[in-house]
Amino acid sequence: MNCVFCQIIEGKLPARLVYRDELVTVFHDRAPITPVHLLVVPNRHLESLNQVQEADRELLGHMILTAQQIAAQMGIQHSGYRLVINTGRDAGQSVFHLHLHLIGGTRMAFPLQPGEFS
Repeated sequence: MNCVFCQIIEGKLPARLVYRDELVTVFHDRAPITPVHLLVVPNRHLESLNQVQEADRELLGHMILTAQQIAAQMGIQHSGYRLVINTGRDAGQSVFHLHLHLIGGTRMAFPLQPGEFS
């Protein structure tokens, strides 16, 4: 498979890993937009949120709970953080392997401005 995230998960490409278990791998984004910018990626390839099925309910919950634990580990659980899943090109998805962005460590504006997060 030619998926960059699959290659990171398989150890074929380098990444700054933060956490790994049987369901997910968490690593630093290569182009961070905030001081804390991590990706929570399922170890199993799913192209996007559109491919998720009822059987993936536990995986999605695990992704969110893992992000919560990592936010605490990074010291941003009280100041605040954002979880983002981009689905499709128009939403800014550039790697077509489902992933959750965990961003924080700075005050962020809301709503997001066009082009602010991709």
